[in-house]
Amino acid sequence: MSRGDPKTVTWRADLIAQRDPRRTSGWLLRQDDMDASYVDLADPSHLEFDYLRWIRMCLWAARARRVLHVGGGACALPRALAAEDPHSRQEVCEVDADVLALAREHMGLRRAPGLRVRHAEGRAYIARQADGAWDAIVIDAFVGATVPRRLITVEALAEVARVSPLALINVVDNRAARDVRTVAAGVAEVYPRVWTLGGRAGNTVVAGAVAALDLEKLAAGIAADPSPARLTPPEAIASLIAGTAPAHDETS
Repeated sequence: MSRGDPKTVTWRADLIAQRDPRRTSGWLLRQDDMDASYVDLADPSHLEFDYLRWIRMCLWAARARRVLHVGGGACALPRALAAEDPHSRQEVCEVDADVLALAREHMGLRRAPGLRVRHAEGRAYIARQADGAWDAIVIDAFVGATVPRRLITVEALAEVARVSPLALINVVDNRAARDVRTVAAGVAEVYPRVWTLGGRAGNTVVAGAVAALDLEKLAAGIAADPSPARLTPPEAIASLIAGTAPAHDETS
């Protein structure tokens, strides 16, 4: 681990934390040459990444206070939610121990009311949860720029739906939206309502829900964000994913 530059910490070749030159209390976590997480040590409620603000609005709309986060990074979203509501329950599963170690040493990750962080693999952890144990599950985990397949197969998502009435999955894609369609097709197998938030490329949040939310109000809130997104409603998603095969676990 290199500590030569006080503004940059290299934990591994693919894992770097950098101070934000524009915001003295801001830290950026980069992994695999991608921006993976950003925290403001002076303001834990600040969410720099647009898709995290969109997810927070979805959680607010659903009044979700018990949230399981699969993929933590520096835990920006769960830290923000716990700071805003210390009586909520934010639990994080992060599979990479080095990410957690860096976040704890340099990015202010601490024990806090309403926040619990675990070194655990997300799918296995979800499988151990009781039916309906969570109000929402947020999946924000990547290998490179791709959500691990084992987290978004129909079989994996069936476990998510067993445990929670709301799933929010961050997908990074290009204008072809092939990954978005595949994930949405899988979500549609286990949730009656599926919609997305995002633009034509970059981050798209794929949402699956049991109960109906006020999507018009949510769309208005997302549109007013500093980085506005488009909400694609369930009927449009149904047309988009028609003929798309969802991912399944591989069988021998």
